[in-house]
Amino acid sequence: MSFELRDHTADIAVAATGETLEGVFAAVADGLAAASVDDAPDDGARFSVSVSAESREALLFDYLDELIYLRDVRAELPVDHEVAAIEGPGRSDDKGDTWSLEASARGVPLAEIDAREVKAVTYSEMRLERIDDGWEAYVVFDV
Repeated sequence: MSFELRDHTADIAVAATGETLEGVFAAVADGLAAASVDDAPDDGARFSVSVSAESREALLFDYLDELIYLRDVRAELPVDHEVAAIEGPGRSDDKGDTWSLEASARGVPLAEIDAREVKAVTYSEMRLERIDDGWEAYVVFDV
């Protein structure tokens, strides 16, 4: 899994790839963290993140939105993202019509870093696609 930060008119975009859907979600989240800080210290405790949404794309949006919300309320930058499971229509034995995600991140106290503010995730130009060897995503963030 990997990501690349790309300039985007007054915003910043993350282009990411992953062998699995979980991998590409984690890569986009790592890109969000990289857009916020150049180098995060190794301290900070891991915490869990759970999100549900009506579609795969909405799940990616809501996951990133939740990370920004948690950053603000916890005063910690989520880094080192791990997405353990994504369930939804057509995946394994899931027969429901809702997508859900279970993930974790490490929270680095904002007081310990010089972080740039990423205000919000946007639907502008958002892409989440299956490719030959996995998944790719493109997400624009408002800075």
